[in-house]
Amino acid sequence: MSTPSPAAGSPAVTAPPAVPALDPRGLLAGLGAYLLWGVLPLYFELLKPSGAVEVVAHRVLWSLIFCAVVLSATRTWRAFATVLRARRTMTLIAVAAVLLAVNWLTFVFAALGGHVVDASLGYFINPLVTVLLAVLVLRERLRPLQWVALGSGVAAVAVITVGYGRLPWVALTLAGSFGVYGLLKNRVGRTVAAAPGLAAETLVLAPASAAYLLWLQTTGDATFGVNGGWHALALAGTGVATALPLLLFGEAARRLPLSVVGMLQYLAPVLQLVIGVLVLGETMPPARWWGFGLVWVALVLLTVDGVRSQRAQRLQAAAHRV
Repeated sequence: MSTPSPAAGSPAVTAPPAVPALDPRGLLAGLGAYLLWGVLPLYFELLKPSGAVEVVAHRVLWSLIFCAVVLSATRTWRAFATVLRARRTMTLIAVAAVLLAVNWLTFVFAALGGHVVDASLGYFINPLVTVLLAVLVLRERLRPLQWVALGSGVAAVAVITVGYGRLPWVALTLAGSFGVYGLLKNRVGRTVAAAPGLAAETLVLAPASAAYLLWLQTTGDATFGVNGGWHALALAGTGVATALPLLLFGEAARRLPLSVVGMLQYLAPVLQLVIGVLVLGETMPPARWWGFGLVWVALVLLTVDGVRSQRAQRLQAAAHRV
């Protein structure tokens, strides 16, 4: 039976646009990346008695080796060489590499020193830092809900500071370093692919890392190869533990809408919070709960504002097409 056509003079009925299905490979990649980042504190427990600086030095060198394998597998050595010859790009990458080292060092210190909950707070605060950088650096104008979210974030830091008697410096350092790192990567990432970019960053950090490990070896303070084969293997595995989630994240960012990637990013700090409290037994006094609550309120406001903004942009684009 044929479908009847609309009557003359009646408005044509148009079907609503179909919602695009999520790419399953992209979703799995995104979940894998944030799950790996979320359980990293447990991995770093295996690295004791290594200190934070030694762990980061191993992380840099083994990541560089892993990146070399990836460059060979993907045949992107030429792209890597192009990055090294671009002076302005390498300047930005060098600054990004220093920020990445600060972020890694702070996170490993937190994981080894019983501050995993503070680390999770830092990654919850990170989206607020990104919004703040948009105002201070990119001169963007914020919408009212974004201002309220920033105010809630500032209040969270104030509550935790008053409750503890000190600034949550671990959380603020992680959020600030990764926020500025993300801003630089946004600029560089337009012309530099993920694998060559990460290889260049680790190459910048490699000389200092190698010198530090050599100094530890000569003074007899190195832990690599001294605490058994499994410990040495765990230190070597930091390269994979570092680079693999970054590569998975790049695949997810390429295949998924930005809004979905933005929602997935909260999985890592949630896992870190659960691990810190339930597995590692870190305390959660009232001031810390109140601070986390204010941060979560800020994140809800940012999410609502983002959904509203995307919906308005889609409606505006649809109106222009009519």
